[in-house]
Amino acid sequence: MKIADLQVLLKVAELQSITAAANQLDMSSSAASVSIKRIEQALGAQIFVRTTRQIRLTPEGERYLPLCQQALELLQQGQVLIHEEQQSISGEVRMAVSSEMGRNLMRVLLNNIMDKYSEVTLRLQASDSRADFYRDGVDVALRAITKDAAKELNLYGFKICNIPHVLCASPDYIAKHGEPLTPNDLLEHNALLYKLYEVVHDGWELYKDEEKYKIKMNSDRAVNDGDIVRRWCIDGTGIAKKSAIDVGQDLLSTRLQRIMSDYKVPLTEMWLVLPSRQLITPAVRVIRDELKHTINELRGQLIAQGIIDTQEWPDSP
Repeated sequence: MKIADLQVLLKVAELQSITAAANQLDMSSSAASVSIKRIEQALGAQIFVRTTRQIRLTPEGERYLPLCQQALELLQQGQVLIHEEQQSISGEVRMAVSSEMGRNLMRVLLNNIMDKYSEVTLRLQASDSRADFYRDGVDVALRAITKDAAKELNLYGFKICNIPHVLCASPDYIAKHGEPLTPNDLLEHNALLYKLYEVVHDGWELYKDEEKYKIKMNSDRAVNDGDIVRRWCIDGTGIAKKSAIDVGQDLLSTRLQRIMSDYKVPLTEMWLVLPSRQLITPAVRVIRDELKHTINELRGQLIAQGIIDTQEWPDSP
């Protein structure tokens, strides 16, 4: 039911004339009549009794009119609220993200937000090094952290989601080198490794039925950029351990294939963090909400395709 139709109904009831109501609302009498008919059809009841000389409310109309007035007021309040929120979503967002998120998911998401809210401007720092809020002039950062680190987080923030990790390789790599089935099999394969601050992450931790496996991987390459690890994997140069968020679209498109799915990698968490509550602006809240929605859609697609299950990727409240 349209707000404009409700406005017509109330004005006709007030003036007891479709023509007079149409004149005050700057519309034709025929358009006003159509509005009344639409409401009557939606309700399945006649609202007005029409004669050649006058128009008056039916008993059903008399009961409906005060409810219509309340509904219109609420709808108009909602319009004002949304308009005010849209007007206030503005200003500069100084944000830090990882290189991989900056190139892929966040690049697209932030483009969409800025297309919708033209008063928002962005200063983005994309780096795998952890940003210092004060030194780097950053107001908000997107961070992947362990559960224990999240508990000790000495910052204001919003948990976006849980992050499952998967082992994956390209179909070409698997065809050429075979598919590993056990942790010991991994020793016969080339790992594509991530390094940060000269620390190479070559110890992979896996779990199966309460059993813990820690494998020191063999590798011919390492890089301090997670997106290059992903691209190497697509190129067929080895096996990677990656966030399901980062390789989700590659798994859905079959550019990459999940391997050893019965062995689990410990969950981490994604947080949007800020050094001060005062920096939680309407624009930051929009980014938070859009990010949650986008990742939840990806989660649903991966679960629907049977690539991951709900136990591996528990939903976040």
